[in-house]
Amino acid sequence: MKINFLAEARELAPKLNLIREELHKTPELGTHEFKTAEIIEKYLDEIGISHRRVLDTGIIARIDGALPGKNSAVRSDIDALPINENTGVNFASKNPGCMHACGHDVHMTGVLGAAMILAKHRENLHGSVTFIFQPDEEGEGGSDKMIKAGALDGIDAVFGAHVDPALPAGQIGIKYGNFYAASEMFKIIVTGKSSHGAQRDKGIDAIEVSAKIITEVLKMNNPDGVVTVGIINAGTAGNILAGRSEFRGIIRTFGVEKRAEMCREFEEITTKICKSFGAKCECDFSEGAPGIVNNNDKLTSLVENSAREVLGSERVHVIEKPLYISEDFGYYIMNKTGSFYHIGAGCEYPLHSDKFLPKTDAFITASAVHAAAAYNFNKLGMIELE
Repeated sequence: MKINFLAEARELAPKLNLIREELHKTPELGTHEFKTAEIIEKYLDEIGISHRRVLDTGIIARIDGALPGKNSAVRSDIDALPINENTGVNFASKNPGCMHACGHDVHMTGVLGAAMILAKHRENLHGSVTFIFQPDEEGEGGSDKMIKAGALDGIDAVFGAHVDPALPAGQIGIKYGNFYAASEMFKIIVTGKSSHGAQRDKGIDAIEVSAKIITEVLKMNNPDGVVTVGIINAGTAGNILAGRSEFRGIIRTFGVEKRAEMCREFEEITTKICKSFGAKCECDFSEGAPGIVNNNDKLTSLVENSAREVLGSERVHVIEKPLYISEDFGYYIMNKTGSFYHIGAGCEYPLHSDKFLPKTDAFITASAVHAAAAYNFNKLGMIELE
């Protein structure tokens, strides 16, 4: 039986639009997505899909097909951002200071739409499809915790996507290999020696030391890695040498090996400069997302071919260059083979803007492509994935 995934997603558009608006109106920050989880569970119950709650607000749901095959998973993040919405739409956030400014409302709606389509075709579905609704992607990262809670148990391949404002709504972006950057937050404390500004020789200027460090570490920037210093705090008065300086930022690289290499180089530069001034330093690194590497070309090709079949080739784009943004979906691919792709949002405003609002076609496209990718992978399980 041949399924017209896009036609079925379009038939669901009125229902999906109501779901999207309900989710958009009630955004919640990471680990506090209680109302969001209740909404998701309500619609899973309507579809007749079994589900269980994990990590207080995470949800793992599953459809079992009537035919033998592989087992796939589709993941959505569910948390929002601490932003006051400024879109002016009638379904804008009802929670002051909280907004779905990264499109997670669309992500959730797209996965629920895929669940509706696949549930309708249980008799023709091979294997099983698990739907992962993950909390706290924007915060400390919930993917690793969801995996430990069993989200990938028995799964052969996992799929995920993110809306992309640069892509027109109704289109898909496919990426082979390196896609999103691995990240590492850092906090550097430089301890010098305070003194009168007229007697610099009697002190060690922590601001001067920090300035030298920042100048040198920014020279590390290259096509494979970027250093950003976003915060610096130092000094108590304009005529006193600062005895202490603190600056913070992030290192982004393509691949965890490069991340470790740049962190080592960063610390070596910092330590060497501090020693040359007679200052002391504390380097605190905090590991972030591991990046996203679509390392199985056969699986990504399956997604690309599924999207071309569903949308038409003119609506499917192969992304050439990796992006320095971060997303914790990489943990799933580190545990199971998987593929991550972009959903066109057709929005003039960027991610995390208080005016970011993907168009309706975004979640219709996501529903159709998610369903097609999972269905085709489960059915074509004889393909040997490397």
